[in-house]
Amino acid sequence: EVSSRVILFFGDSLTAGYGLDREQAFPALVQARIDSLGWNFEVFNAGLGGETSAGGLRRIDWLLRRPIDVFVLELGANDGLRGIDPKDTHANLQQIVERVKAKNPAVALVIAGMQMPPNLGAEYTEAFAAIFPALAEKNDAALIPFLLEGVGDQPALNLPDGNHPNVEGHQIVAETVWTTLGPVLEELRR
Repeated sequence: EVSSRVILFFGDSLTAGYGLDREQAFPALVQARIDSLGWNFEVFNAGLGGETSAGGLRRIDWLLRRPIDVFVLELGANDGLRGIDPKDTHANLQQIVERVKAKNPAVALVIAGMQMPPNLGAEYTEAFAAIFPALAEKNDAALIPFLLEGVGDQPALNLPDGNHPNVEGHQIVAETVWTTLGPVLEELRR
């Protein structure tokens, strides 16, 4: 029995599945998709509600004690909601990626793109959205253009707080993630 390759989803409440059972959150739905294909990957959900890029940087070393094959980075939304300077967010996320690569040189990287609502001003919103494609390009990572595509602005797909996807929302997020992650896993299986 070949041991499963590890996919680590590292993120905030979106990854953790805030307000839902863990098995309803998109990482578990991705695992179900993998299992249905008979592929040998094991998903670990390291989502933590309220996590910022700075918090993630403090937490990452502890999670790197075990080897990982695929690293999905989903952080930054809480930075944006707090109006943290995008330069700082970008620097923190870059350091997280570098630590992951230092421990796992052959790791496949996936970056989840995030956008902020326009109420923080056009300049901030643009600078924030630009973090993720830049990070992906610099680190040769696959990019999920916008994690909450088709979900973020749809009240029916979110919990009453308007910030976190509901069960149906997570199903759509899982599809969005799979569009980018599926080909990455396909490549690793060769």
